[in-house]
Amino acid sequence: MRHHLSGRQLSRNSSHRHALMRNLSVSLLRHETIRTTLPKAKELRRVVEPLITLAKSDGEANRRVAFSRLRDAEVVEKLFADLGPRFRARPGGYTRILRMLPRPGDSAPMALMQLVEGAAPVAAGEPAPDKKKRPRRGKTAAKAKGKAKAESAEAAAGEAPKKRTRKKKAAAA
Repeated sequence: MRHHLSGRQLSRNSSHRHALMRNLSVSLLRHETIRTTLPKAKELRRVVEPLITLAKSDGEANRRVAFSRLRDAEVVEKLFADLGPRFRARPGGYTRILRMLPRPGDSAPMALMQLVEGAAPVAAGEPAPDKKKRPRRGKTAAKAKGKAKAESAEAAAGEAPKKRTRKKKAAAA
């Protein structure tokens, strides 16, 4: 039974999992946007947000706690000098997770994780499109594409699109 055991295992032992979260945290705080799998991003949120809350009140003890969790002096300095003051008025929710297209190799669900305010431009990829707006495949896609081209050509010529009835379709065939 898993009573009171929280967090994702991510198919790793505890030391590997802690090292993974430390490395992802440092990367997110340094670059302010990273691309990773969705479960890792959701777990990373539980690590990074308390660090940013800690950085909102600068002090020697808080810096030591942050350094013990991150082990990178440059990122700790950025955390307390830049990120802490930036999020001082915000009560929480410092990160955003945008779902992306699945990874081509193994179809793993991917995510773009960013800091909310003043995040760097998206350079790692584009967020996943809505399922309703996905283009059709196969013969229907070619028909839809042909209809769209015909309608745009008629619109460019200044004519109203012609409606074809069943009788005309049968006669044309």
